[in-house]
Amino acid sequence: MPPTKKHYESSLERTGKEWKEIHDWVDDPEHKNERHDFTRIWDFAPIIKESHGEDGVKEYINHIREDMDKKFAKLAKEYEEKLTDAYAYFGIRGKKY
Repeated sequence: MPPTKKHYESSLERTGKEWKEIHDWVDDPEHKNERHDFTRIWDFAPIIKESHGEDGVKEYINHIREDMDKKFAKLAKEYEEKLTDAYAYFGIRGKKY
């Protein structure tokens, strides 16, 4: 997942604001896992909306989306590398899945 500072940069580029308070809140080490749980967006959205409005909620969702994109891209790359290794192990060269 991108470091919190990367979230500031992407928010600044996307909206003209860093949304530092939101990104720091989402990445707070004591609550990071629960605040990244996309099934709990509806639990946390009212809290963010109250203090940062609708645009703040959008940034919260964008934060989670960016982290998911990064995580799944990393997993896909690792999967591809392991599959390539497995094909090589079994003597199947040049095979594309």
